[in-house]
Parts: sequence; structure tokens; C-alpha cells
Amino acid sequence: LIIFLILFLFPIYWTLITSIKTPADTFTSKFLPFIQFEPTLKGWLGQLQATENFKALLNSTIIGLCSAALATFLGGMAGYALARFEFRRFFKNADIVSWFLSLRIMPPIALALPFYALILSFGLLDTHPAVILIHTAFFMPYAVLVSRDAFRSIPIEIEETALVDGCSRLEVFFRIALPLIAPALAAIYIIIFAFSWNEFLFAFVLTNKFAVTMPVYIAGTVTTVGVLFDALSVRAILAILPPIVLGLLVQRYIISGLTMGAVKGTGR
Repeated sequence: LIIFLILFLFPIYWTLITSIKTPADTFTSKFLPFIQFEPTLKGWLGQLQATENFKALLNSTIIGLCSAALATFLGGMAGYALARFEFRRFFKNADIVSWFLSLRIMPPIALALPFYALILSFGLLDTHPAVILIHTAFFMPYAVLVSRDAFRSIPIEIEETALVDGCSRLEVFFRIALPLIAPALAAIYIIIFAFSWNEFLFAFVLTNKFAVTMPVYIAGTVTTVGVLFDALSVRAILAILPPIVLGLLVQRYIISGLTMGAVKGTGR
């Protein structure tokens, strides 16, 4: 555990000390402040005064929260349908699950140009809804597959009792099934938020100025004169702080949610 902890923390430490180096020191292997180099806050002051940093953080937050909410809600409905109903007419349940799995395996670059043409035709280029819809479509299969296993772990007798008492199928879904898998839904939401927060390709293709996310903004440190490592490090730290804080706050929901459906069940 100590070895893996070092392997995980050292890149973060290296990013942190690079953010307090001068541009000349960033090209050296010095990693002990006050001993091997004199730290400076010029990089931090310059980046914190730039409103583009906070605009990119706000864009990433809006896109991540909205796309995670849509993907979790729609994926939960689809996962419930796959867990409780048997489809026979056109596609069987196994065929639908395989299709969702194929979407997760498909290289994102294969969809970048079609998505760009679709968004351009609707006049949504460089807007929040464009990236939100694409992230929702691309990450929803994960929500479908995880929520399907979570719903299958719930005894169907609970829902049958509610149906006998007069509940409709929608009431059973919203008032009984969803509350029972709340930890799984929380885990799905948080992980999809992380997927959206870190996604670069679609955000790069679909945005230009007004809806630029943090990963795209970080890539802007690569200029014609080279990589601005001090600015890159500051932006990277600003980008990783919100997911780390969120993960620490809700880690118990992630663990319980992901292990909720981790039992071998019978059925489709």
C-alpha cells in the first residue's frame, strides 16, 4: 500500500512543486523547495488573476453536473427495463446489453465527426447543451449496465406487493425501486461526473470559446514556443482539486453503490 501510495502521490507532488518553480527551473529535476530551488508564487498569481481559469472550471462544473444527472436518470430507467422486462420482438435483453457494451468499447474518435456535424446542424456549437447532450449519450451505457445489476439485486417480490396494493409501474419505479438503489445511483452519478470532468476529445471538437472545459483549457498551455509548465501545473492542480474533494466526501457511497450489484443473480 505504501508503494502504491507513493506512485499515486508523486505525480501530484511533482505537479505542485512545478507550479512554484520559475520557468527556468521547470526544465530541471530539482524537487526539494528551499534547498534545490527558490520557490515562487508568480505562476499562481498569474493564473489566479486570469478569469479564463474560473470560466473553464465553471463550464466543466455545469457540464459535468448536468450530463451526470441526465445520464443517471435515463440510464436508470433503461437499466430498470432490462432488469424487470423481457424483450423478444426485435432484440432480446442480451442483445441490448451487448449493444450498450459495444458503445463503451467504441473509440470516441469514431464518433467525433458525426457528433460535430449533428451539433452544427442544430446550431448548438460551442454551447453547454451541445457538450451536455454528447456526454450524456456517450456515458449513459455505463449507467445502464450498473443500474441494471443494482435493480436485479432487489427482490422482485417487493415490487409485486406494491403492484397488488394498487401502485402503477411508474409509482413502483419512482417510489420503491429508485430509493432502494440510491447508493448505486449516487455512485453512478459521481463516476459519470468524473468521466465528464476529464473528457477532452468531444469538448475540444464541440467548443471554441464560450463553453471551453478545463481539460481543453489546460491543453492551451502548449504554445508555439513550447509548453508553459508552470501555468500547466497550476491549471492541473485547479482541475484535480474539485474531484478529489468530492470523492473524499462521498467515497462511502461509491463503495457501497459499486458493490451493490456485485452478486451473482439468476435471470436474464
